[in-house]
Amino acid sequence: MDSIAGSVIVLYLLGVMVVGIFMSRRSKSSSGWAVGSSQMSGLLVAFGLAGARIGGAGTYGVAGDVVTGGVWNMWWYGLSSFAALLLVGLGFAVYYRRLRLQTVGELFLIRFNSKRCQWLTSMCVQTEYAIINVIEAYVIGVIISSLTPLSMLQGTLIAALVLATYVSLGGLWGTAVTNVIHCIVILASLLAVVVIGVREFGGWDIVVERVNLQLSQSSESRTAWWGFSGGGWVAIAAMFFSATIHSPAASIYANYSTATKTERSLVPAFIAGGVIAALMPVLAGLIGILTVAKFGPNSGLAGYQNLTTLAADISPVMGGLALAAVLAAVISSGGPILLSSATMFVRDWMPSARAYSSEQRLRAYQVVTAIYALISALIAWRIAISTRISILDLLLLGFAMVVPAAISVIYVLYWRRTTEPGAYWGMLAGYGAGGAWFVLVKWALWADLQVSDGASVPVRFFVSLLTSNGEGLDPAYVTTLVPLFVIPAISLLTTFAPDKESEFRMQLASGRDLDVTDSK
Repeated sequence: MDSIAGSVIVLYLLGVMVVGIFMSRRSKSSSGWAVGSSQMSGLLVAFGLAGARIGGAGTYGVAGDVVTGGVWNMWWYGLSSFAALLLVGLGFAVYYRRLRLQTVGELFLIRFNSKRCQWLTSMCVQTEYAIINVIEAYVIGVIISSLTPLSMLQGTLIAALVLATYVSLGGLWGTAVTNVIHCIVILASLLAVVVIGVREFGGWDIVVERVNLQLSQSSESRTAWWGFSGGGWVAIAAMFFSATIHSPAASIYANYSTATKTERSLVPAFIAGGVIAALMPVLAGLIGILTVAKFGPNSGLAGYQNLTTLAADISPVMGGLALAAVLAAVISSGGPILLSSATMFVRDWMPSARAYSSEQRLRAYQVVTAIYALISALIAWRIAISTRISILDLLLLGFAMVVPAAISVIYVLYWRRTTEPGAYWGMLAGYGAGGAWFVLVKWALWADLQVSDGASVPVRFFVSLLTSNGEGLDPAYVTTLVPLFVIPAISLLTTFAPDKESEFRMQLASGRDLDVTDSK
């Protein structure tokens, strides 16, 4: 397996870099780099979206959740992934394209001429993207260091080299074309492992029988494990909520929306992308079922091994295919998010970039991409060797911190009375409250916070929110509720300019090109 795994790693990473280099001919302008010069087909955009949506969490993460928690994880992760892209496709993508957005923050620049809203939106989104960039480098580093003689530092630096090369040179064209390859590799590899795995057991009925035996031996409830709602509707609602609520502010969707050649193909592209994205966690979940049948629910398999161990047990070739699927999943989301991060940094945080020529802005994108990739790799290495930081905790925090921006985007597009102070202060309050809540929860768990017998009901309730289930209330609830109420409250108390709002609505309706900084 090791020789095959090493070959898979080398060939796949080299292949990604070659595609990025080849696509550099289509990314010779800043617009070509960031939004594909608005010349991408709907099918290409669909694969680009699906790959960006499904990373490690939607593949080996789902397989692991199925092993430990039941098959409901694969169904609802798939459905929530589809729902997220459907939501953006039906409610936001057309507006993003009509305004020629290259970052979500530019929406506030167009609507209010507000640079502070643009900057803060980027801060919210980049908090999530910075964490994801680190996680992608971390996972690739772990795979490389586990299966080759290379160290974790060398593995993360290789991850940075690959991502920086194909993204900085290929731009959005490079990420979209490679995502076609990634999605096909993920779907074909996982399907092959499932089909051959079921055959190795002697049929699906035998798989079910073996799973039930394993569950009985570990005292797991068969009904809950196999159930469509086995995790309970509260857990399902939380998964659906976290997957969808932040999606309108995920800036990579603005990139792909503006990149689509015709508006007519935009919504179908998002729907098709959602369907493709939904298939991946289902296939990964089926491998999770096979893993339970083979090793039991308490197998102790962690990370990418949830997918690769069973495959490698079938044959080294199957193990290599499963590893290819893991690499494809990680890179397919890592590349677009790295591109979007660099785009936001240059367009939202570099005032001088507004005066740049297309060539100068392209160079800035490429330099920032390389710097982001290197910093992410070094942070990933540091986390791996000398900290106890939970990657999952960081990811949940990232999801939560982008929600205030999403709520502001929703208000601006769908509530005409929204004002600039309302959008700004609501977003800032949500972002600050979410960060404070996260720190407070971690402190309460670290201090083992308890309430005295004579404590009042409000105090007991507050402490229970900080310590419930040994995890505390997800900060996403805080980052949702605070801006949800603060934005309309401040908007109603501040000056509203109906003329500006009418002009903005006309722009949305007409879809005429708007020169934000570079729409050419």
